[in-house]
Amino acid sequence: MDVRRAAERYPGGDPGTGIDTRHAFSFGPHYDPENLRFCAVIACNEERLAPGAGFDEHPHSHTEIVTWVVEGELTHRDSTGHETRVRPGDVQHLSAAAGVRHVERNDGSTPLTFLQMWLAPLTPGGDPSYAIVPGIADSTPYAVPAAGAMLHVRRLAPGERTAVPDAAHVYVHVVRGDVRLAGETLGPGDSARITAAEGLEAVGVTSAELLLWEMAP
Repeated sequence: MDVRRAAERYPGGDPGTGIDTRHAFSFGPHYDPENLRFCAVIACNEERLAPGAGFDEHPHSHTEIVTWVVEGELTHRDSTGHETRVRPGDVQHLSAAAGVRHVERNDGSTPLTFLQMWLAPLTPGGDPSYAIVPGIADSTPYAVPAAGAMLHVRRLAPGERTAVPDAAHVYVHVVRGDVRLAGETLGPGDSARITAAEGLEAVGVTSAELLLWEMAP
């Protein structure tokens, strides 16, 4: 298990325009050949947008983009005609495929925080697609078959335990609270990259929320 702390992430965004970003993987000017990806996961960005701030229309291709809102409300528009509001507890999935453009903004009056995770598809190309699953439950994982991955959401009370999926690769990101995992205490923004996971449990030290990506070899 390789633990990466929140403070080790690369800073980004444009604070002057109300965009503050933390990148868990090599990104833009922060090139690190030792931190390009973990299995299918190629980016895990924590984005903080002030009211009225956002990303103007920009392109993506050959990427499965999954977004999880921590607080606030995200306005999404894309070139395939979708326009939605994404709220805490919703899973948003944009499959960029051969190419798509989108806009992401905080049109609300309160700060917005969201996690955006990019996964590499098993096969590039194809037609873009969009899906949003409102209020996903802990017991309902979200599959991203194009990347050979499955997202699990776990919300823990203090002392509550949850099994880590037995899988070739598991990527764990702590959204809020503190958890204990394989002898390590992880806090908000911390992550763990686990290879050959078997028989592991995460335990809530405080009330906590974490995301786990279960991935095939």
